Amino acid sequence: MSNPPASICLLRLSALGDVTHVLPLVRTLRAAWPQVALTWVIGKGEENLLAGLGGVDFLIYDKKTGLAGMRALRSAFHGRRFDALLQMQVAARANLLSALIPADRRIGYDKPRAKDLHGLFINERIADRPSMHVLDAIGSFCEPLGLQQTGVVWDLPVPADAHAWARAQWPDDDVPTLLISPCSSHVRRNWRAERYAAVADHAASRGWRIVLCGGRSELERDTGDAILVQMQSLALNLIGKDTLKQLPALLARANLVMTPDSGPMHIANAMGTKVLGLHAASNPKRSGPYSDLRYCVDRYDDAARKFLRKPASELKWGAKIEFDEVMDLVTVEDGIAAFERYVDDHRHDM
Repeated sequence: MSNPPASICLLRLSALGDVTHVLPLVRTLRAAWPQVALTWVIGKGEENLLAGLGGVDFLIYDKKTGLAGMRALRSAFHGRRFDALLQMQVAARANLLSALIPADRRIGYDKPRAKDLHGLFINERIADRPSMHVLDAIGSFCEPLGLQQTGVVWDLPVPADAHAWARAQWPDDDVPTLLISPCSSHVRRNWRAERYAAVADHAASRGWRIVLCGGRSELERDTGDAILVQMQSLALNLIGKDTLKQLPALLARANLVMTPDSGPMHIANAMGTKVLGLHAASNPKRSGPYSDLRYCVDRYDDAARKFLRKPASELKWGAKIEFDEVMDLVTVEDGIAAFERYVDDHRHDM
């Protein structure tokens, strides 16, 4: 651009996986325009993950604060006006929040991806390109500004003490580590505990260390306990013991992370760790680990045929198939086969 913007506001509140998809866009904007003032309206937990990211002014909106939080956000913008707003979330709450952000250019999604009256809150749209990964769709928000996201760089801000904590959890030896993060915030994406246990036992029989990780919720603790009870081998249980700043460091220490479509999937990918993704409720080509799908289990088409009576190719791009028991389409044999694909590809590294 002959006149690059002096200030840009990014609006993406949640979730953990999706804010990792925004990070390469931040890197693209900062590389092109080192002096541009970037402000990011973000969720509370997501800001915890990204705290320490240089060159970005975070404004936190906690959805628990409701209208009071919206009024506080409006006050924070008093006297400010942005050259451009990148409205990267189409949910009703995010659309309402965007109305409080003073900006000349208001760039949002193309019509096929818009919902909840998204079009009323924007005056420009990104190009309609079907069959894109979520990260690429978010990356295209720089195109109306005259840029192209030609490379993907995360460089998550992980402090040294977080890496030190992760290194202290198990020995630095030659034993490869399978880290299992068993829960998604979408419960219908979660796999059965006994199936995690079976794959974990298989990996242990091949000489691997097994580690469980997750948050402090009752679901995550109960799932971890159920996996441990049904395992025949030993595992290190770190569920509820790490912080959001320590999680990326923990995921980076693993050789392979097994998880459903979840925030830890995308954080692990951003940290350069390979992912054994478990997919039936969602399409891995749209929302799987961006860098490498080789070790994912993909039963999305099977789910479409069973629950929606049509092949995945006939569904709207991004359609979720979140039915009870949809993840039962992912078998133990699928998980073991994906694990063995990783072992075959990395046998000389271990």
